[in-house]
Amino acid sequence: MKGIYKILTTLVLIVGMVACSDQLEVENPNNQTTFDFGDSETELREVVIACYNRIRLDGTFARVGYTLDAVRGDEVWNSSQQWYLEYDNFNSPGTIGIGDEWPWRDNYHVVNRANFILSNVDEVEMSENAYNEIKGQALFLRSLAYYHLATYYQDVPLITDYAAYSDLETLYSSNNTQDEVFDQIEKDLTEAMNILPSRDAGGEWAEGRATSGAAAGYLARALMFRHKFDLALPILEDIIAGTYGTYALTADYGDNFRESTENNSESLFEVQFMDFGTGGTDEEWTPVNISRVATQGHAVESNFASQDLGSWGDLAGSPWLYNLFKAENSTDGRLDPRLYWTLVSYEPEYSNYTDISTAAYPEGDPRSNIVYQAEITESPRSNIAQGGLSIAKFTNARNNIYASITNGLQCGVNIRLMRYSDVLLRAAECINEISGPNQQAIDYINEVRERVALEELQLADFPTADHLFEQIANVERPKEFGCENGRGIDLIRWGFFYDAARLQQLTEHGYYVTDGTANTDALTAATASNSSFNTYTPGNEYFPIFQGTLNANPNLVGNSANKNEPADKWDARPIVN
Repeated sequence: MKGIYKILTTLVLIVGMVACSDQLEVENPNNQTTFDFGDSETELREVVIACYNRIRLDGTFARVGYTLDAVRGDEVWNSSQQWYLEYDNFNSPGTIGIGDEWPWRDNYHVVNRANFILSNVDEVEMSENAYNEIKGQALFLRSLAYYHLATYYQDVPLITDYAAYSDLETLYSSNNTQDEVFDQIEKDLTEAMNILPSRDAGGEWAEGRATSGAAAGYLARALMFRHKFDLALPILEDIIAGTYGTYALTADYGDNFRESTENNSESLFEVQFMDFGTGGTDEEWTPVNISRVATQGHAVESNFASQDLGSWGDLAGSPWLYNLFKAENSTDGRLDPRLYWTLVSYEPEYSNYTDISTAAYPEGDPRSNIVYQAEITESPRSNIAQGGLSIAKFTNARNNIYASITNGLQCGVNIRLMRYSDVLLRAAECINEISGPNQQAIDYINEVRERVALEELQLADFPTADHLFEQIANVERPKEFGCENGRGIDLIRWGFFYDAARLQQLTEHGYYVTDGTANTDALTAATASNSSFNTYTPGNEYFPIFQGTLNANPNLVGNSANKNEPADKWDARPIVN
């Protein structure tokens, strides 16, 4: 009997092993993975859309990722004295998620998706046009993410192959130098610039897709960050000439911040948000949330707007910026219209502007622009406790769409990341850096000034490159782009953090008072409560890499902010009046 049992047991084992070698495998078609996705044009186009989705997160451009650069500039201060305070004061310990981790995390989500496309697109059969469209957008969006990673965190891992994520040795990448990252950005944007359609192709290419013009504009930005002015200028001149699509200043400066005038003639690239009230209900703050009913809006308004009007009241415009606007009126004597669209100050003059054209041009002129609304009779406070001037851009303060602010990812005003006015002012800056002031540089600046009817600049008033640079850096750019993303990056590339006189100038620009009012006084060290730049220490013009990220990746080391070490790279031009 024992022998029979042994024989039966052996047969059972043999049958079992044979059955295991021929088991049924069933794949769930509704649960695709990266191993069985991305082998068709249709699927790669879906991933392109997923890339755009990731630039609409909190850490990219839906709130923190956008406003962090503004708060490290001299035009914005932290009126809540809570959120963003360490970034306003340049002293984050590297353990705070909002600035040390979230932009890093969310921009690498963009990189991850773009790498998936770029690692698969050569293997998929499609037309040349389809190939160029898919690859070009992926190159642009990866470059956009790396541009902000490198200008926020200095030395970051450069990952360009999707296969790197499948191996721990390559997944836990070490730092690349900032120059190595910018080398890749320049390479990618050069290719994207040459293969993407222009906005003139119409359809989606004129309504928010990354275009050849967007790639050219960001390539010029990247080149100028490393002082390659001689390479940036021809690209900027080609944009002006229409090589990469037809661009022009809008007649109304306010059209760049309205929900109803998005993707206009001035826009090189903007982040698309759905109009207020048309999105879902779930707020998609992090990459983990993949709700089908996400809100589709941004929370920049919640940071910028006034607590008196319903926002969180975290950030305020500097009194320096306000007084810069007030120092120069338009040619008909009225205020520079950009003040109205930049800061929420009430000016008695506005009461006379209801339903008539403003400062820029007389009524009836085809260039007549903004129609002022006189809903407020005094300047609202940015923060109820601390005060400050609230910021108007990308908020409802001047859009008048809804009665009160709904905080969170609700605002539908597209975030304009690059405008044609930036092209003109950058072209003037490049000319000045290459050969000093000339009439062409002055003409480019005057084109921007003419829109708001400011008196034309005269070449004779700028005897040296230092004089014209001062005008561009501390008059033209802050008034045109006040409180937008990019000022902090400019201060780094201009070397302002690395020069004692320039740092003192920034300190004076950054004076604010926490008196609970919307104070507009021209402040001094004696009358100010503080300046954001009083606590700056070398190296902290960059944001530290999150300590949790450093702990998780043994190959990663901290940057200049983590180490509190100088990161000076550029010499600043001397200050002139």
